[in-house]
Amino acid sequence: MNWHDQVCLITGATGGIGKQIARQLSARGATLILHGRNEVKLRALLNELNNQRHCSVIADLTTEEGRNTIFHTVKQIGGLTMLINNAGVSGFGMFEQSNINQVERVITTNLTSTIALTLQLLPVLKKQGQSYLVNVGSVYGSIGYPSQALYCASKFGLKGFTESLYRELSGSGTNVMYFAPRATETSINAGEASALNDALGTAVDSPEWVAGELVKQIEKQQPRKTLGWPERFFVKINAVFPSIVDSALVKQLPVIKRYANFSVSEAK
Repeated sequence: MNWHDQVCLITGATGGIGKQIARQLSARGATLILHGRNEVKLRALLNELNNQRHCSVIADLTTEEGRNTIFHTVKQIGGLTMLINNAGVSGFGMFEQSNINQVERVITTNLTSTIALTLQLLPVLKKQGQSYLVNVGSVYGSIGYPSQALYCASKFGLKGFTESLYRELSGSGTNVMYFAPRATETSINAGEASALNDALGTAVDSPEWVAGELVKQIEKQQPRKTLGWPERFFVKINAVFPSIVDSALVKQLPVIKRYANFSVSEAK
């Protein structure tokens, strides 16, 4: 792949994983459109990358106005060859502790807005001879985990959307990919979520490594990629023998309940 030919929009570019994706793609020569909601953080990232070809767009993905702002920015710079849908929020805690506002925020941010932005930008991508659409999901898009019901719902939906679109766009020149990291050392996994990972001995990856694995997936044009062991094994077992995973996770439930006070967090 010639990264110098790529014009890439990264949503949620100032978050832990998003920032590392931006750094690694910029180093390879791609032109970046960095999306976020915090002007100060976006400006700091642009200054760090120090590339006059890059630009930023401040917008709220959950609104039609925000998505239109992104669309017009893309049109102004002349198009797009790659869209990395990375923006997202967590929804950590027991489902009964959540409220309807939190339900709507998680589902809208992680799923509905991603689908809507993709619908708006897909014609732009398809104008290219070769283009790339990468949806950043999660291991929790394949395993329903206690205390992650809303997050799982959004990522299960994103995985199904991506798989369907991959098959629908086969042969079109637009390469659709689903990327599923496990727990990553970002602000989304801070606080009680981090304490739970420690208590259960859950491995946590660095955002630098995770971003590097995403870049490798794009370069190899792999439709699906799941990170981590034993997570990859659990995904396969859950698909065939879910009762085995049921038993393993139910045993963790008392520990999970000690830490799972419902909250919604976004990468910062």
